[in-house]
Amino acid sequence: MMLHQDLDKERWFKLSLIEQLANIGCDVERTIRWRNRGALESSTQAFWRVLELMDLTIADPKNHRRLREIVRTRYILVDHFVYDNVHQTTDKIWQNYFLWFNYAAAAQSGK
Repeated sequence: MMLHQDLDKERWFKLSLIEQLANIGCDVERTIRWRNRGALESSTQAFWRVLELMDLTIADPKNHRRLREIVRTRYILVDHFVYDNVHQTTDKIWQNYFLWFNYAAAAQSGK
């Protein structure tokens, strides 16, 4: 089941990797925000959207050279939000990581 109902693979694949990761970062931010507010169902739904977008990014043929980093990022995100956070990441680490993609995407589009 697609959580992003208006998203199709071809449209996602047209985005640069930077734009893809910036969009993923928006859902990571929502995941954190909802969890911090105690809205666990909304947080869980946001995180499922993160995974859906990560999987589309992994499937995108143009990203094959960065596949190791993308898959590792997905793995550590799951560790942070679902499991025991053995990698000891923090919400702030994830916010900072994805913030740079938002800056780069804005610069790329001239904003």
